[in-house]
Amino acid sequence: MAHERIEVDLPLAKVYEYLSDPTYFPHFFERIEKVNKINSQTFELSTTLGGENFEWTTNIIDDLRNTRFAWITINGNLNQTGTIRFTPLDNGERTRVDFSLDYRTFYGEPDEELAKFIKGLPAQMKKDLQRFKDEAEDGTFKQKADDTLTKIEEEEAEAEAEAKAEAEEEAAA
Repeated sequence: MAHERIEVDLPLAKVYEYLSDPTYFPHFFERIEKVNKINSQTFELSTTLGGENFEWTTNIIDDLRNTRFAWITINGNLNQTGTIRFTPLDNGERTRVDFSLDYRTFYGEPDEELAKFIKGLPAQMKKDLQRFKDEAEDGTFKQKADDTLTKIEEEEAEAEAEAKAEAEEEAAA
């Protein structure tokens, strides 16, 4: 498990808005490649480690506005749980973020790549939260996150078009 704390020079409501939307996770979490929103409580996440695809579905289990946001894996080949706590500082002008994140396998010991990924989680999380802080404070987070989401959608559409073209070629042959 990794736990990191960071102080952001923005009001709590703005920090909560950004961090309580899992669709933004691929932008500032380097190790999450894609998040697909199923409904308001359920999200599919994915990453690739050592050439192996990991996909898991999470449910939001706690969403106390401007206070706490938490989720847990409900299925998939990687078990992730996370909790973000928000504390106002300086009469609400700044925000302390306490972020806990845990990855585990569902059964047995992780393979070498996954073990390395889990071991590196604290350092990676610190780096990811610093990137979030920098972009949030300079006012670029929302635009950059939206750009990341657009890029992911474009790559998916391109991959689907390629797969369709290949299928059509095989059917014609």
